Amino acid sequence: MSDPRSIAYFSMEIGLSPNMPTYSGGLGVLAGDTIRSAADLGLPMVGMTLLHRKGYFYQRLDASGWQTEEAVNWQVDDFLADTGARASVVLEGRTVQLRAWRRDASGLKGEVVPVFFLDSDLPENSEADRTLTHFLYGGDLRDRLCQEVILGIGGVRMLRALGYDGIQRYHMNEGHAALLTIELLREFREQEGRDYISPEDLEAVHDRCVFTTHTPVPAGHDKFPLELVDQVLGSREACGINDPVCHEDRLNMTYLALSLSHYVNGVAKKHGEISRHMFAEYQIDAITNGVHVPTWVSPPFRELFGRYIAGWEEDSFSLRYALRIPDDEVWVAHQAAKRRLVEFTNREANAGFDVDVLTLGFARRAATYKRADLVFHDVERLRRIAGQHGGLQLVFAGKAHPKDDEGKKLIQRVVEVGRSLAGSVAVAYLPNYDMELAVLLTSGVDVWLNTPQRPLEASGTSGMKAALNGVPSLSVLDGWWIEGCIEGVTGWAIGTDDTPQDEAAEAADWARTAQLLYDKLEQAVAPSFYANRAAFIEVMRHAIALNGSFFNTQRMVAQYAAKAYLG
Repeated sequence: MSDPRSIAYFSMEIGLSPNMPTYSGGLGVLAGDTIRSAADLGLPMVGMTLLHRKGYFYQRLDASGWQTEEAVNWQVDDFLADTGARASVVLEGRTVQLRAWRRDASGLKGEVVPVFFLDSDLPENSEADRTLTHFLYGGDLRDRLCQEVILGIGGVRMLRALGYDGIQRYHMNEGHAALLTIELLREFREQEGRDYISPEDLEAVHDRCVFTTHTPVPAGHDKFPLELVDQVLGSREACGINDPVCHEDRLNMTYLALSLSHYVNGVAKKHGEISRHMFAEYQIDAITNGVHVPTWVSPPFRELFGRYIAGWEEDSFSLRYALRIPDDEVWVAHQAAKRRLVEFTNREANAGFDVDVLTLGFARRAATYKRADLVFHDVERLRRIAGQHGGLQLVFAGKAHPKDDEGKKLIQRVVEVGRSLAGSVAVAYLPNYDMELAVLLTSGVDVWLNTPQRPLEASGTSGMKAALNGVPSLSVLDGWWIEGCIEGVTGWAIGTDDTPQDEAAEAADWARTAQLLYDKLEQAVAPSFYANRAAFIEVMRHAIALNGSFFNTQRMVAQYAAKAYLG
């Protein structure tokens, strides 16, 4: 039976529930928020991803703060329904069977976006092939390429098996799904009875594809050796993979997606600009990321908004009316959210947190460029700031990729320095950062801290979640914060948005940024929190009214609809 949906959204990871480990971090959470807003807006969308039976990983920190990983144990059929549909792909000359599990994302008005999870764990496949979809971003380059074949080529074939024959737009959320363009080329070629790819085929695929690039970090763009591509896919020339998308003897998934998409965007204004420099031969727009408001507003603020902002769940823009909520009620809601975090942190980490002490939060993927330890550049000054103003607490969370030893060392350093500060600055590192913990953190801290190396933060969304809950950011001007920061109104900037050009400049920038962070904490943030509570609450209100009302997926998905899906 044919289904009339016209938009297919492909993403290697999609976060729909904290109990389903089908995401690793920001990319997957953004995908889930996008799908939820598409359902809210009634867009005719279907989602496609992989079923990660073993998750990304379950994070444990040993006594020294060193991260170890375990497979996640969860019951797939408690959350997903087997559709019974089957499709297949050919990997290294072998036919690998796939099935699709389904979970519906329901909108506020009852509309549904079905999301399908591709699974190779079938008895008719070999043992090695059954595990291909088990781990998100797991295995070696071969396994990663096989996963991308399953997502891109297998995903299109599964859409057909499920009856989705009317798809007019294929949205690739990052380059992991770029091979869907190759499957579409094959379809158009065979429909016309040709054994070659024509300019008309290329144009037809180009008109149907949309690509969102998410990172200015070179390592974030998947590249596979051509020898491996030939081994896994067969003849790349027959598939339509040609020289323009191959660089330095590698298939570059970003270039493949760029070359066959009619609309391409970065995920913040600055990121769009950087992407245009990185890929100068392509036209690249920018649609700044957002977050799904009903998902990320904490219970105390849900109750508060319900009393003062009618229809806030359906109309994210109405959050601008947060400016009229009385000071004392904003503070009571915030203290309730903070108390939940403090109690959780003390229970899980024996941290000795106090609900009355200024608390900074830092939670994101543990990658070195995100510089989680920059706040510890001068621990003596940090101690002095805490002692002069009434105390300071820092709570961290985030996972390092299993193969990223430098990221693991970063976590370990945060834990070690935190222990050395005991008695003057309370520090906690909470393991297993997931959607549930993210709600606690982004609503329960007083200030959201972000200190990435510029310009490597493409967008960032955790600070947007914080803003929804009246938590202002103290952040380096990169990603979305360049657009969201009004100094002293929605939060505080650390330095300017100038960009170091080489390693020496970056080393100097580290020390300079740390000093600017301490200056802003000492001269603006702490004095306001402790000595001018009314001014601090005014910043909280503006974080909701100006940033919460704009940096959301209701606005973002509407922009995609106007610029990419319907245009």
